[in-house]
Amino acid sequence: MELLDRIRFNAKKHNMRIVLPEGYEERNLRAADIALAEGLAQIILIGDPYEIAAHAKQLGLTNIGKAKIVNPKSHEKKEKYIDLMVELRKSKGLTREEAARLIEDPLYLGVLMIKSGDADGEVSGADHATGDVLRPALQYVKTAPGISVVSGAFIMILPEKTYGEEGVLVFADGAVHPNPTDRELAEIGIATAHTARAIAGFEPKIAFLSFSTKGSAKHEMVDKVVNATRIAQEIAPDLMIDGEFQADAALVESIGQKKAPGSKIAGKANVLIFPNLESGNIAYKLVQRLAKAEAIGPILQGMAAPINDLSRGCSVNDIVCMIAITANQAAAKK
Repeated sequence: MELLDRIRFNAKKHNMRIVLPEGYEERNLRAADIALAEGLAQIILIGDPYEIAAHAKQLGLTNIGKAKIVNPKSHEKKEKYIDLMVELRKSKGLTREEAARLIEDPLYLGVLMIKSGDADGEVSGADHATGDVLRPALQYVKTAPGISVVSGAFIMILPEKTYGEEGVLVFADGAVHPNPTDRELAEIGIATAHTARAIAGFEPKIAFLSFSTKGSAKHEMVDKVVNATRIAQEIAPDLMIDGEFQADAALVESIGQKKAPGSKIAGKANVLIFPNLESGNIAYKLVQRLAKAEAIGPILQGMAAPINDLSRGCSVNDIVCMIAITANQAAAKK
């Protein structure tokens, strides 16, 4: 079974509750209709029920009736969510009046549903900037225990099966954090391991990348990767982690054996951790274009619950795929 098929199969099996705060938006409605038809998740749409029904009818969508629709202006749990917001943000001085205003914002309502246990994950961003999606998520859902930083992973599916896990690799961070510290880089590596297990479905072999392999170059940029590798190994001794590696030493077995003899990761890596956002973003785009790889993501990781941010240029299929991925993440957390 191909990876994307397996992601969909697992989503169907677990039937998680995924909230789409942009329920008014056409691509979201079309994606929800497909997800419901395929049984990928229980879909929760935030928006005016009458407007959603009218829009769905106009678009010829036949499955929207299976979705739960929550009106942000008026719903049975509104007061409960306001109470929770005030309690969680009282140290920040949030007043009940401010909370009553914020809870009518679909992005805040979505994360409060997750925080209250009324939804398992969220997919948003087709009509909002990344900062707008992440702000309420970080305020109320927060990061996972032991993780202080949110990052973005890409699952790269290469036509050439030689590298990674039969042609599948996970790259991070390619989307969120510009210049992580050594501790943050270690946490990104650990979070990416969880993504590899939950979404890609394989046991991660994690390589921290640099322009140096095992001391072949000396520089403070190399020191950061060396320290990050050590910290990650200390935090998660059960994971297969090694570094610092140049990319060829991480991926090509003959080169890995030569440059890092004795390493269990060299030449066999299926998870690549880049030292900063610049290198990670450049790398995934180069592999996508030059190697004609399929890039799935960014998949946000490090949150206490799965909340994924879409590109504003996303397609309906992109949203359907992210619904399935978010369902897999939610099932893994359960």
